Amino acid sequence: MQQTTCYTRGGSAWIPNYIESIDVEKCLGCGRCYKVCSRTVLELIEKPFEGEDEYGDDMGNKVMSVANPDDCIGCGACAKICTKKCHLHTAMV
Repeated sequence: MQQTTCYTRGGSAWIPNYIESIDVEKCLGCGRCYKVCSRTVLELIEKPFEGEDEYGDDMGNKVMSVANPDDCIGCGACAKICTKKCHLHTAMV
């Protein structure tokens, strides 16, 4: 597919970076990226793991997941707010 070039209101060009995936090993499940996304692209899921977690129980932890990648507009707000840098983006769809 062709790379998309968008323009700001002032006329500056920028290239959107669409979300591809989230590294569940790095993700804390804090929800910052979920809160900043206005397009319902992300959702909180149970962290995939086997056996007991670090607290010695099997209750599991929550992490973010890309639920609706086609709704992403490529603004990059989720990556900017993430303290663990666990989002993977690409410039092309």
